[in-house]
Amino acid sequence: MCSGSAPRSARSASTRCAASATNCAAERGPPVPTRDPSPPGPSATPSRPSAPPSSAPPPSPAAATDGPGRHPGDGRDPGTGRLRALSRRLARRVPSGRFRPRTGLRWKLSAAIAAVGALVALALSLAVHNAARVSLLNGSRDIQDERVTFAQRIYESTGRLNFDAHIDDPALPPELREAVRGGQRATYLEDTGEGPPEVWAAVPLAGGRVLSIHTRFEDRYAVLSDLDRALSIGSVSVIGGGCLLGVLVGGQLSRRLRQAATAAGRVAQGDTDVRVRDAIGGRVRDETDDLARAVDAMADALQQRLEAERRVTADIAHELRTPVTGLVTAAELLPPGRPSELVRDRAQALRTLVEDVLEVARLDSATERAELQEVALGEFVARRVRVLAPEAGMEVVRDARVQTDPRRLERVLGNLLANAAKHGREPVRVTVEGRVLRVRDHGPGFPPALLAEGPSRFRTGSADRAGRGHGLGLTIAAGQARVLGAALTFRNAPDGGAVAVLWLPGTAPTDTGGIPVVTLPAPRT
Repeated sequence: MCSGSAPRSARSASTRCAASATNCAAERGPPVPTRDPSPPGPSATPSRPSAPPSSAPPPSPAAATDGPGRHPGDGRDPGTGRLRALSRRLARRVPSGRFRPRTGLRWKLSAAIAAVGALVALALSLAVHNAARVSLLNGSRDIQDERVTFAQRIYESTGRLNFDAHIDDPALPPELREAVRGGQRATYLEDTGEGPPEVWAAVPLAGGRVLSIHTRFEDRYAVLSDLDRALSIGSVSVIGGGCLLGVLVGGQLSRRLRQAATAAGRVAQGDTDVRVRDAIGGRVRDETDDLARAVDAMADALQQRLEAERRVTADIAHELRTPVTGLVTAAELLPPGRPSELVRDRAQALRTLVEDVLEVARLDSATERAELQEVALGEFVARRVRVLAPEAGMEVVRDARVQTDPRRLERVLGNLLANAAKHGREPVRVTVEGRVLRVRDHGPGFPPALLAEGPSRFRTGSADRAGRGHGLGLTIAAGQARVLGAALTFRNAPDGGAVAVLWLPGTAPTDTGGIPVVTLPAPRT
């Protein structure tokens, strides 16, 4: 690009004009700083535009498989099966076979802040670089314009050439030569962007000759390179600082959310005494604290509802106990006969139902106490099986001595055998292997609802069981196992049949869900 000017004496006023035919900027009088970031090459821009804008826990009772350490009673409240069922249904919404990478909130915030910082740093760097480049190029042209002006005066007065000036330099760009022929002083910029800018300045002399100066401004190019290096370092520092800030801020928020999720998971498993706000600290009032308050309010409402249901169930069963006992006594006084036998059978079934409901209510209250004794598990189970289910097969693979409550263990075993006899098919086999007790039948197996959500009161799990039970047997077995500190799991065998597995603890339980334990001496033989 080039700019031209007509010669005149120094210090005189001047005006700049456009040499449109030659795309050169005309100038009269002393040089005025140019603001033209003209691109390299022969084109010249007559105007003076401003700088361009910048751019730029163990498994539940419904476990499908049995293994050591699996515990159905880790939740303190067996009446919260609906909560556990809901959590499992939500978990099943995500296909287990599909890989879903998980990115923490900490890294998302860090990446977002770093991205914003990078965009801001890039925009500012481009703006600063462009403004500095425009200023340096315009300054270089102004310097050349001043030099050629003084060189012209010295040559006209003394005949000597200064500032490395030349007369009719053959390397003079044709565009600049055309501009000077019009009687104007002009400058021409060669800037490829890959090296120092080269600036020409020329002025016409008498006789049609041209005086010109050619300079490579390497020092100014070095300044621009240093500026770019400083901008790069600053941009990297901004991005690094943004990442660190995102990790710190996101880490605190992510930690609070994980603590809240852990506490909410414990509530979903039935531990309604847990409070999410206590788990996250509750010192910072933000959206996480609001979420914790809402979850705690939901847990309180749920606990109150469950307590009300338990009280109603216990009260009804307790109120029915006396009249049902009287009904059973009256039925025994009926004369012999088929009708009397049916009445006695139904009265006894009603009495059993009331007793089971009362037992469930006691287990729900978490006040039951295990009276521990040391027993040989294989021998104990073999004796009880001969009494409770003589037709069942019995096998002791390996005997073990355990600390347990014999009465409650017998209750669990009896309910499992009764469930196998009522809903399964023969043969029924009982196996003792160390501290593990298995009861298996060869019937249709446990229904999917029981495997997914665990045993629940008054629900048999399938329509074909209507009238054949009330769903209390396995519920009581799971509750008694929890009092013993044991794990009761349910699954279906691959070749058919239901399998219930009771895992007795290796050491005497000292705190089974807040239930006190009483240790009794072993009976004398």
